[in-house]
Amino acid sequence: MDFYDVDKLWGGPGYRQKEKAERAHLHETAAAESLNNFEKKNIIGGRTGMRRRWRMQINREDMLELTRRMNISRNCFGRIAGAYMDGEGYVDGSFNTHFQKLSGADKTKHLQLAKTVLLSGTNTELRDYRFLPGDRAPGSIWQLLMALRGCELKNDALLLSLYEYMGERYRPGYPYGIYVFHGNYDVPLKGSDKVAQRESEEVYNFLVCALCPVSGAYDPGSPEWGFLFPAFSARSTDVDGIHIFSTGERHKEREKILF
Repeated sequence: MDFYDVDKLWGGPGYRQKEKAERAHLHETAAAESLNNFEKKNIIGGRTGMRRRWRMQINREDMLELTRRMNISRNCFGRIAGAYMDGEGYVDGSFNTHFQKLSGADKTKHLQLAKTVLLSGTNTELRDYRFLPGDRAPGSIWQLLMALRGCELKNDALLLSLYEYMGERYRPGYPYGIYVFHGNYDVPLKGSDKVAQRESEEVYNFLVCALCPVSGAYDPGSPEWGFLFPAFSARSTDVDGIHIFSTGERHKEREKILF
């Protein structure tokens, strides 16, 4: 009779710990089977073979709230970085600077890029996508975005990894720019009357990215694709989601840029 058998007779701590561990294992197994079944049910048929990503509805008021902090007098962005890409997706040049060091004209121009992504058609042009558990593996785009968010765009090696990742997946056949913004927004508390109060409930630490055609001396046109990460859901940080912007009806085609 081993230690656990003796404990079982007397209901001792060793047996209780073993029983608790076995119950936990059963719960984990059941959860894994449930997740596996979920992923199997969410496979898109046909040639793409991509997983269907369950979407949450984006609240337009949340997007409007963020963009109110994207102007010259009330700006939530601390840094902007980017790369100029040729039509084949190779980096032609890059930049990385504190947002306040831009000229007034450049601030206005670049703020408009970020706002275009967030103020696009909610749940039509700007859609919510979910990261599945397998999307968080080492070397994943989710891990890269979290690292860029954490360093506040101050790591050029991580930024180069992002540019190359996108360049491999987005080759429109003409030069374009990748513009990445980092911001912090103190989310104010709201009373029962939904009126904002001065106290901050949390700090929303986020990235906005915009892909734009460029011309001349790298002058950006209107964004064609972009994202807000992490998702801003119910006025709070949601690292399980990302809001992706795309012009026209090309969401399915351009989903591959990140996934």
